Amino acid sequence: MSVSMNRPEASLAPVESSSSAISWGPIIGGAVAATGITLILLLLGSGVGLTMVSPWSGQSASAGSIGVTAAIWLVVVQWLSSAFGGYLTGRLRTKWAAIHTDEVFFRDTAHGFISWALATIFVAGFLASSLTSLAGAGAQAVSTAATTAGIAGTAAAASSDGPANLATAYFTDVLLRPEQNRTRNTADENASAAEISRILLNGAAQGQISDDDKNYLATIVASRTGLSEADAKARVDAVLKRIDDAKTAAQKTAEQARKTAVTTTLLGSLSLIVGAFIASAAAALGGRQRDEEEDLIRTRL
Repeated sequence: MSVSMNRPEASLAPVESSSSAISWGPIIGGAVAATGITLILLLLGSGVGLTMVSPWSGQSASAGSIGVTAAIWLVVVQWLSSAFGGYLTGRLRTKWAAIHTDEVFFRDTAHGFISWALATIFVAGFLASSLTSLAGAGAQAVSTAATTAGIAGTAAAASSDGPANLATAYFTDVLLRPEQNRTRNTADENASAAEISRILLNGAAQGQISDDDKNYLATIVASRTGLSEADAKARVDAVLKRIDDAKTAAQKTAEQARKTAVTTTLLGSLSLIVGAFIASAAAALGGRQRDEEEDLIRTRL
């Protein structure tokens, strides 16, 4: 007769730690350190002329002033601060006992990444005014181009003291400058100036001024200034050329500001991606060295 023995089967239950896998103390400490390093390096670079971007409001240059040297320095600042903040984050955290090596590596890199993200938010808060002014430089240049060219729709919507009407009034005054100090009828002069303004605005809307309008402008200028017909035509052509030159110069400025903004955005995005990687790697390195130091101390004891 055999007696059967009922043995309870061994069961394995997962061990779950009661503490969180994230340590906010080292993360915040590394982020604050990275922010301080960033501000110090930015001020240093601004002081020696490597960059014209300042962390303080109203102290930055225009977008056109940022060159290759400034862009390279901003990348260096991002990478150095990310490496320093990530390394501190890894070294300052406590040792995770009974945790697999791969899990420790993941946690360290995650801590470095979160520290980098927090530092980026801090720095963005300090540099918000400077970056806004740089981003608005292109739009300001485009607005200047439209104002100088005398866009008809903008001028029609603007008030009599608007920038488009002021620009048109300037060129109108140039056309009506008398040859000498001859007396003029104020009422007729005002009517002529208003008519010339409408011609200039129509030419800006059409992209060019017709030959008939040019001849008419020359006739008005000759009658109001006492110039000969040939001299009046020469003055009209000279003023119209100045308008075209101002429009071309403003368009070039707008295009340069646009290219600078695009380059700065792309370079900044790439720098941030590399900075996140550097912060994560530095945190993993710092965490590994911290664990090695503790193991070495325990071995000596």
